[in-house]
Amino acid sequence: MRKKKTKTFALYCTACIVLIIECYPVVWTFLTSLKTQEEIRWGSSVALPKSFCLDNYVKVLEESNLLTYFKNSVFVTMVTIFLLIVLSSTSAFALQKLRFKGQELVLAFFMAGITIPIHVTLIPLFQIYRETGILNTHISLILPQIGFNLPMSIYLFTAFYRFIPDELMEAAVIDGASVQKSFLAIMLPMSRNTIATIVTMNAVFTWNEFIFANTFISNNALKTIPVGLYDFVGEKGAVDWGSTFAAISLVLLPILVVCFAFGKQLTAGMAAGAIKE
Repeated sequence: MRKKKTKTFALYCTACIVLIIECYPVVWTFLTSLKTQEEIRWGSSVALPKSFCLDNYVKVLEESNLLTYFKNSVFVTMVTIFLLIVLSSTSAFALQKLRFKGQELVLAFFMAGITIPIHVTLIPLFQIYRETGILNTHISLILPQIGFNLPMSIYLFTAFYRFIPDELMEAAVIDGASVQKSFLAIMLPMSRNTIATIVTMNAVFTWNEFIFANTFISNNALKTIPVGLYDFVGEKGAVDWGSTFAAISLVLLPILVVCFAFGKQLTAGMAAGAIKE
């Protein structure tokens, strides 16, 4: 009993240490964004703000294009997630619940996509986009995000569908429901934890994606948040740290909301995908 309590205490201590390490940069960034330029330049980096100054946030919202970049990131992220959910859920349903020749081969083909390093395709994609005329459009950001995140999304849906009894589908068909209706009325509602997992994972990946956005987009009106943060770096590398940290704090907010909103479902969805038969 004592050994078990010691082990539990050690686990809690480890979890607390990890939590502090993970949360400290976020808290520090937010607190620094509330400091004046003089406090940031000459004061202690770990000291609390003398007064909570919102001038940095006002400057970011009024004098920069952050809202435009924010809207672009929201659009790209939402379209990517919507298409990923539609494509991965229907593909996984066909691969797991419908029977056709070459089913295992198709699934293996999708799973092989997980092993491909994303950015090795940067130059080929750039050439293809330039020749097809979609370079410098949001489509050039959405397509690779869907392509490279689709295999993992299909895997998570397939792992969940595997444990839904076929008798549910058979009963629905006997009652006169079509395959499409059975999918929409039975399979999809039961997949809410998996959907939450995919939404959270891909929201973070798409929102923070920098390499493709920096390579494919040159029009300021189409830039996303990660690339747009470069606006706060002035000539010769001079940085307005107050505005920069305020912008970063605003950028972090949507992702933190998504993670907190789907935290429990994310854990349940990942656990469902990890269970083996």
